[in-house]
Amino acid sequence: MADARLPGWLADTILYQIYPQSFADSNGDGIGDLRGIESRLDYLSWLGVTAIWLNPCFVSPMRDAGYDVSDYYAIDPRYGSRDDLASLVDAAGRRGIRVLLDLVAGHTSDRHPWFIASANDPDDHRYIWADRQAAGFQPSPGTRPGFYLPNFFPFQPALNFGYARRAEDEPWRQPVDAPGPQENRAALRDIMAYWLDTGVAGFRVDMAGSLVKDDPGQAETAKLWLEMRAWLERAYPDAVLLSEWGEPQVSVLGGFHVDFFLHFAGRAFRSLFHNGATTDSSWEAASPYFDPAGNGSPKVFLDEWSAAVSAVGSRGYIALPTSNHDFARLASGPRTAEQLRTAFVFLLTWPTLPTIYYGDEIGMRYVPDLPDVEGSRLGPRYNRAGSRTPMQWDAADPEITYLPPDPSPERPNVADQQRDPDSLLCLVRDLIALRRANPALGSAGDVEVLHAGYPFVYRRGGQFLVAVNPSAARVSADVPEPAELVLGRGVRYASGLLELGRFGYAIYRV
Repeated sequence: MADARLPGWLADTILYQIYPQSFADSNGDGIGDLRGIESRLDYLSWLGVTAIWLNPCFVSPMRDAGYDVSDYYAIDPRYGSRDDLASLVDAAGRRGIRVLLDLVAGHTSDRHPWFIASANDPDDHRYIWADRQAAGFQPSPGTRPGFYLPNFFPFQPALNFGYARRAEDEPWRQPVDAPGPQENRAALRDIMAYWLDTGVAGFRVDMAGSLVKDDPGQAETAKLWLEMRAWLERAYPDAVLLSEWGEPQVSVLGGFHVDFFLHFAGRAFRSLFHNGATTDSSWEAASPYFDPAGNGSPKVFLDEWSAAVSAVGSRGYIALPTSNHDFARLASGPRTAEQLRTAFVFLLTWPTLPTIYYGDEIGMRYVPDLPDVEGSRLGPRYNRAGSRTPMQWDAADPEITYLPPDPSPERPNVADQQRDPDSLLCLVRDLIALRRANPALGSAGDVEVLHAGYPFVYRRGGQFLVAVNPSAARVSADVPEPAELVLGRGVRYASGLLELGRFGYAIYRV
């Protein structure tokens, strides 16, 4: 059972991530916007989505696609206005859909008025300044002598939340309770309150574990977020915090309601899906489980998931995404749309909080070798633009021209797949409906693994038996005879064996 302090709506959430500039354009300028998102709410409602998370939409120079904020209190004009956000929140709410924003908590743009002031005032401690060029520090762009610490790109100066440890040779390190760090904590609360007052349901926090520097085990950062959580529970008890942290056993105990299994932390996510597309070799899984070769194993995922669940308990939830704006889509490299079916059956029947990245539900592909767009390229093999291409609403050219579309001659699209009951999109819709109608398949239902190989077979809540075969070979498992087949493809049960053909799956009622 979930912790009583968790908002009740969270347990049954189907989260859908929207990259605003690539989703839907309402004014014909080739860039997606908030009114465009509002115009597609009926689609999201039809799909069964209950919450949407928008990537950053605050004012920004867009050198990192909005993750370089220059005004936390205003919507960037290319997306619309605060009134447009309020309208979106209201329209979504009428459809039972909540809206979450992306909060860039640890750094700003170097064009933010806070940083411009700090770069010209030696007594301003909103950012981290050193009197000499220590590792990673950048030269001051203003009249203030010294060097500032960036968080990611050089144009993203780190806000000063203090250091967990002092060092005699680095006297600029301030403790977490110094005036500058405390001023930034107050600013975070003010920013969140400003947008929560528009009716948004909470925030996904970018680089959530990065705030306090030199923080062993991120203990001081966790204390910071526990303070924020306590404030939220008093002031906005129905609001939630989701973290980009990747260690639920740390972040959920440290104040977050939800954390994601991510590509850059641990091996759980990569062991399932990563086939080497878009990233350097240090991120590659030798044989992901969802691969036709059938050389993977769900054991790595199960071990990390079990450890995280044991630590988290009833304090929050672990989210498992299909992909995101920083990583390859499910349909990447040699993986075909046919192979995505088993992935979605697993994602929507496992006791994690499912998160669908826009377009994955129709099998949109990662597009390699695109030009750098707003800081998308991070290395010779790591270009995030390929996961940020325009949402493919119909077979015609997409309404978004901010990024080129998938250049392949046959592109999956919403319009065609809505008309085809055998499409990936309709399968995803059916799976969401089944999950929402049966709490045993949800985040809080228990799970019993019956066969951890090919096929992967597990029982949910004592009511459903689920089996997936991501491999191209016919496989079988000795499991108790199930009853009614609810959803399935390439499956049969005979002589005590559950058999699944290539890329087969089954959901039985037991």
